[in-house]
Amino acid sequence: MLDKIKVKQAVVVEGRYDRAVLESVIDAVIFPVNGFGVYKDKKKLALIRRYAETTGVILLTDSDNAGRQIRDYLKSTLKGCTVEHLYVPNLLEVEDTAVEVLRNLFEPFGSRRAEGVSPPVSRADIPRITRERLFDDGFIGGVDSAKKRKALLALMNLPENLSVTSLLEVLNKCGSEEYEKFILQ
Repeated sequence: MLDKIKVKQAVVVEGRYDRAVLESVIDAVIFPVNGFGVYKDKKKLALIRRYAETTGVILLTDSDNAGRQIRDYLKSTLKGCTVEHLYVPNLLEVEDTAVEVLRNLFEPFGSRRAEGVSPPVSRADIPRITRERLFDDGFIGGVDSAKKRKALLALMNLPENLSVTSLLEVLNKCGSEEYEKFILQ
């Protein structure tokens, strides 16, 4: 099995097919912005901004006019944040780009590891917030869990339909302090 490249930054792409292709190449948080839907989705933009301010983001859009428009919009929206730009060659769409080309694009941003082989665990790799913690704190599995989770998402300016798995990613990468403050309320 081919190895994936572990990328610390979140990766922003245009659509879900782009995301599907990248998931076979990299191990990273990947946000599809749904093309021009990015202009209207303020909560997704806020989430991307949160990553851009903490771990950084990599923008990878198609090389066509629409891709350039979306990239320019995100570039201006994320001004002052850590943003890297990757480009697919020759007016290709990300989803149609050869896997080896994508691997070469992401190589400088991460490290390769064999599938199924865990990297050495350091204290920084251990999640501070787990599903069990969310359960114990009443955010999953309880009568009012959905309501409590929705309030946390609103406070953190995150999409209200964010999955528990995505919420954990956000909390452990850049939002555990807000979570702790919310719990103490």
